[in-house]
Amino acid sequence: MPGEVPLRGRNLGDLAFKTLLTIAAIAIPALLAFLVWELYLGSKLAIERYGLGFISGTNWDPVAEEFGALPLIFGTLTSAAIALVIAVPLSLGVAIYLTEFAPKWIRQPIAFVIELLAAIPSVVYGLWGIFVLIPLLRTAVFPFLRDTLGFLPLFQGPIYGNSMLAAGIILAIMVMPYIMSVSREVLLAVPTSQREAALGLGATRWEAAWTAVVPYARSGILGAIILGLGRALGETMAVTMLIGNRHEIAASLFAPGYTMAAVIANEFTEAATDIHFSALTYVAFTLFFVTVLVNAAARLLIWRVSRGRPSGGQGV
Repeated sequence: MPGEVPLRGRNLGDLAFKTLLTIAAIAIPALLAFLVWELYLGSKLAIERYGLGFISGTNWDPVAEEFGALPLIFGTLTSAAIALVIAVPLSLGVAIYLTEFAPKWIRQPIAFVIELLAAIPSVVYGLWGIFVLIPLLRTAVFPFLRDTLGFLPLFQGPIYGNSMLAAGIILAIMVMPYIMSVSREVLLAVPTSQREAALGLGATRWEAAWTAVVPYARSGILGAIILGLGRALGETMAVTMLIGNRHEIAASLFAPGYTMAAVIANEFTEAATDIHFSALTYVAFTLFFVTVLVNAAARLLIWRVSRGRPSGGQGV
């Protein structure tokens, strides 16, 4: 309006708030760049000596100063894959049950217990795995798998107890609360009209849930799986206590293995030489890029599944 006095105080406040938000936004990639730079400086000696051969190498001998990270990468990806294979169907099934079929009086208590499981420290899971899970697997589950599926290389060989499969199972137990909780919230956010439309066309409750509700929420469900995958890739203590910590690549899931996070936790404080320390930092550098690549691939999958639409719904 003509003659109106501009609100300078409000403009100044807006400018200060915008500046603060801009600094906060820039700080995140700046911290990420600083992290990458520090990892590079710490691993520079190993990078100069081994190059990309470090990633494809299979020997890990600190005494002879020979280091290769391929078994560690293999163990990290394999244990995370086992965890997702076990956890995703169970988590999605529980989430669908709680949102679509469970009585109202039981939904909140079960959801509370699920969220409580996510707060348990990983070392507690590790101790439970050593004293409860490993004896059960060694005496009952692993012999059954070998007897019934022994024709597959995955279930052949001697049974140790501490193994890649044991680590994958404990990881599945640890990531299930995250996947279940996020999937449940995503399914609850699906409009009621989706269910009513399917039921109005004659679908059963299960058909309505599987054909109308789940497809609508698929991008959010994939996001929950990515969250679980990130937890599985970076988990340290529980995996270290159950995987067996053997630097090798084996076809059998009964054999011990090793992960990148586990070797860092086990050997970082005991690194006596500069090259050993640099090799462990190189492992951390590799773990960072493996995590970035896996999450980038998962994000691309979400985009392709949702066809670029945030809701994940089909175009009309």
